[in-house]
Amino acid sequence: MCVAVIGGMDRLERNYIAEAEKLGIDLRVFTKPETAMASKIRNVDALVIFTNKVSHKAKREAINVAKAKNIPVFMHHSCGICTLRDCLSCLKNQKN
Repeated sequence: MCVAVIGGMDRLERNYIAEAEKLGIDLRVFTKPETAMASKIRNVDALVIFTNKVSHKAKREAINVAKAKNIPVFMHHSCGICTLRDCLSCLKNQKN
């Protein structure tokens, strides 16, 4: 399973990836807007957006890709490790 995180804090990126690895999830983290971000998230299984730490442009771009490709989107205001862990655990349980 591959999940993309849009937003969050730069300093927590390694922790986000470590939490995902514990659950056997490949995680792509975009803490800042990137060129061609849409093409990089086009094939993910789910999208997590941390709404308190993301630009409106990046959020809009991610949601547009998700709608076009029928990718489930989970939006959370908090961008902590616990929030991500809970979201990924929920996703993992839904897939099983």
